[in-house]
Amino acid sequence: MILYGTNPIAWANDDDTSIGAHIPTEQILRQAGPEIGFDGIENGHRWPDDPQALKSLLAEYGLRFISGWYSTELLTRSVEAEIAAVQPHLAKLKANGCRVCIVCECSNTVHGRADVAVNDRPRLSAEEMAAFGARIEVFAAYLAGEGVTLAYHHHMGTVVESPEEIDAFMAATGPATHLLFDAGHCTFGGGDPEAVLRRHAARVAHFHAKNIRRPVTERVRAEGLSFLQAVMAGAFTVPGDPEGAIDFVPLLRILAEADYDGWLVIEAEQDPVQRDPLHYQAMGLRALRAAAAEAGLDRGDSAAGRG
Repeated sequence: MILYGTNPIAWANDDDTSIGAHIPTEQILRQAGPEIGFDGIENGHRWPDDPQALKSLLAEYGLRFISGWYSTELLTRSVEAEIAAVQPHLAKLKANGCRVCIVCECSNTVHGRADVAVNDRPRLSAEEMAAFGARIEVFAAYLAGEGVTLAYHHHMGTVVESPEEIDAFMAATGPATHLLFDAGHCTFGGGDPEAVLRRHAARVAHFHAKNIRRPVTERVRAEGLSFLQAVMAGAFTVPGDPEGAIDFVPLLRILAEADYDGWLVIEAEQDPVQRDPLHYQAMGLRALRAAAAEAGLDRGDSAAGRG
């Protein structure tokens, strides 16, 4: 079954919590659920830590908890330490029936630093990537034993950003490690999203329908802007935005061919003062549903029948 989700960073940013701080939590949930009609929402800094409190809060608005970002630090700590660190997050996922754990290596990331150009991100040698992949695979195998699939999020400003790094990471990991494919991050990172997705579609466990404004991403590269500056400048947007550069129908067709079953999530952070989240998220959901239907991915069995 195809389900449609969103992420609260469209309203209230997690990397810089001052962005969207004026928007009440109730407004986020009301707009995401009853007003727009998403099936679920990912994690954010506004949600309660208690798994049952989270489940109850989202249920009030007709939403389920999809999953949420977990920052690994496997370049600097052992797998055993990572397993200990993930326990509160894992408890939240399991209590809410989540199928995936969204993981990204953040021990040396620059995406949360406003003072560092995204171009100046960390990089791994081939040997370092192989060692990192081996650690991720052990961690992923542990999560699989707990009934949760690791979905690795390639991301701007991190050690897995470019298409070559996505390929190298997937080669360095094994069957327990899956991919969160993010169309926007792939394109911003220099990749052809159709080509990259086709190479790895069989191991995709989660999909972020993030769009980009190419003139902005090109300026970010040329002027050496940080990731947060890119966000505020409008680097990202939603499916269906006329300013967006990505055609989602071919991507969703690739997922259909791979028998993808799961969430399509509009995870597109913007400045909510400049770009109203209600307008953009509603536009994105309409476009994403239409694209999934055209691609043959959503054949009408989706739970998203509202709004």
